Amino acid sequence: MATQRIALQYHPTELAFESNRAYANPFNDIELDVVFTCPDRGQLRAPAYWSGGQEWRVRFVGRTPGDYRYRTECTDKANASLHGVEGTLRVDAYDMPNPLLMRGSVRISSDHRHFEHEDSTPFLWLGDTWWMGLCRRLAWPEEFQQLTADRVAKGFSVIQIVAGLYPDMPPFDERGANEAGFPWKPDYSQINPAYFDMADLRIQSLVRAGLVPCIVGFWSYFIPWMGERRVMQHWRNLVARYWAYPVFWCLGGEGLMPYYLSKTPKEDAELQKKVLSELARYVHKIDPARHPLTVHPTSVGREQVEDPSLIDFDMLQTGHGGPSSVPNTVAKITEAVAKQPRMPALVGEVNYEGILENSRQEIQRLIYWSCMLSGAAGHTYGANGIWQLNRPERPFGPSPHGMSWGDTPWQEAYRLPGSAHIGIGKRLLERWQWWRLEPHPEWIEPHGMPENAVQPYCAAIPGELRICYLPPFWGPPVVKALERGVSYRAMYINPSDGNELPLGKASANDKGEWPCPKAPIFRDWVLVLEREGR
Repeated sequence: MATQRIALQYHPTELAFESNRAYANPFNDIELDVVFTCPDRGQLRAPAYWSGGQEWRVRFVGRTPGDYRYRTECTDKANASLHGVEGTLRVDAYDMPNPLLMRGSVRISSDHRHFEHEDSTPFLWLGDTWWMGLCRRLAWPEEFQQLTADRVAKGFSVIQIVAGLYPDMPPFDERGANEAGFPWKPDYSQINPAYFDMADLRIQSLVRAGLVPCIVGFWSYFIPWMGERRVMQHWRNLVARYWAYPVFWCLGGEGLMPYYLSKTPKEDAELQKKVLSELARYVHKIDPARHPLTVHPTSVGREQVEDPSLIDFDMLQTGHGGPSSVPNTVAKITEAVAKQPRMPALVGEVNYEGILENSRQEIQRLIYWSCMLSGAAGHTYGANGIWQLNRPERPFGPSPHGMSWGDTPWQEAYRLPGSAHIGIGKRLLERWQWWRLEPHPEWIEPHGMPENAVQPYCAAIPGELRICYLPPFWGPPVVKALERGVSYRAMYINPSDGNELPLGKASANDKGEWPCPKAPIFRDWVLVLEREGR
């Protein structure tokens, strides 16, 4: 008999289905999909997740008010309580929506250079790294929401978070448990739905706050331990639980890196690449929203799979050496932006603030601005102490290789100034049509290059806008290739606090150049030339 359920526009809802046939191992014995017929999008097939006992649940989001029909499809077609169940979901208009939910999921823009929402609003990725944010060392709800509020206030838009199978620890290490234990049974025979129920609270909290979770399925060295079938089951569960929310998918962390103590590293890396490639195809197939998908790499994301076209955006990891990692970062982001197939590119891990007692706020600013003005679709920050969630009374401790990355508690790490400084950088870019900026390193002299990275960087909207980042150096640079007859309003902006220093008008001399005036303080600056009248 058909039934009717009610949901609110833009807001994910959930339908439950109880089996009247008992299965000895429900998670492994059957799979359930629900096919929705939508007034605006045709048919969508959504995977259901096993929620414990003999119950399965499906999540769905309607963006248009109206009636949505659904029908269940179960691999056990003889089970009439799960197969062929029909109903109607009425989606009512909602006039006080969450702005993030209202704009819809994030997708790749038509120019394949940046991200945008379903309503075409450009989306600027500013990520923070909470690899272990779903474990109990970040207490729910008080501490999790405290860190969330800080990141929202600073302008972050993305949180990178691992779905329970973590880096820097062996499997089933107590440091990785949440309030309901571990995500899988120790023999990987079955997931623990209660673990993911607790994860739901955190993921949903991020979305309510306006942050897009970048869900990392596992650290990729779990692939040889779990096997391909279990990996696919793990990801089916994640897609079923979170596809109805605005999310990014990251298939695995450090895609081709074997476990630290592996006896067969070459074989493990080969298997990881094969399985990640199959997994990319599988996730795209079962995700009704087709959220953008990538791999967190050992170096370059598109090299972690057999065919670069399997991923939607290129994520980079470029080192934790402080100033010595800057040249590699600039080289890698420049290469990634230029490569085919064309896709958005960004750094997903570099120079966590405070790691190795290094990479302080001035390095965070240099890395951020050099990447953004070199064509990146966004940037990801990290703080040593947050990614592993050190606590004053219980630091993370040693990694499997025997050393600790540091004991700074997360309560101190989230106050490190670099996070505020790059948040200011994001808000500065958002004052203009940042998605139209094109890298033009040659339009300022001297300019940064991979072999000489601590130099000025320039991006522009020709005839409208120039934005340059100027690291500290003695001689003021020269802006080049200025359009004749165009008058710009020039200003220096302090990238640490956003304060402006007006410089008056800027226009081309006989050589098409404009020498920058000397800055009042010997430090880094952002130089902006904005066409007058715009």
